[in-house]
Amino acid sequence: MRAKTRLAHSMAVLGVVMAVTACGNVNSEDETAAPAAANCRTGGLKWSLVLQPDKSGSRRDAHLTASNRGSAPCLFAGYPGLLIHNGKANSLDGVGQGHPESITLRKGEELTVGLQYTPSGAKGAGSYCVREPDALVSAPHAPESDRADIPITDTHGHPTQIDACGDHISMSPPRLAQG
Repeated sequence: MRAKTRLAHSMAVLGVVMAVTACGNVNSEDETAAPAAANCRTGGLKWSLVLQPDKSGSRRDAHLTASNRGSAPCLFAGYPGLLIHNGKANSLDGVGQGHPESITLRKGEELTVGLQYTPSGAKGAGSYCVREPDALVSAPHAPESDRADIPITDTHGHPTQIDACGDHISMSPPRLAQG
């Protein structure tokens, strides 16, 4: 019985040593032992969707921006939800490729997601199009019930409409905005 107790004690000590070793070195300047940031929530972010000037091509660009308006940092882990729809009729979703790196947004920091879409009348546009003055957006992995309805603007902040065709709007990986 005593041998089993020593073995159990030795295993417990070994487990603690392994756990401490697995934590790694937290002595760098930027790292602390603070708990990880919680996932960003749709309502804790300030959103904007800005259409970029037309370059007379078959693709148009837009920028979806989210800034942390909360008091604590949050983790933006993936692509945001994006839906442009004509009522209950046609709709286009934002679609990104791969798994983007997670971004910790501190209070007031913002990130940008580049969008590309095919406008109506452009080569390859097809007939499946939506024309809307607003979009539904959400933080990554948020449920559909946690969407925010935001206006679409031009680069001067004036209300405008997106006129997008096809089966989706392409999204680039989120990146911290330069500023």
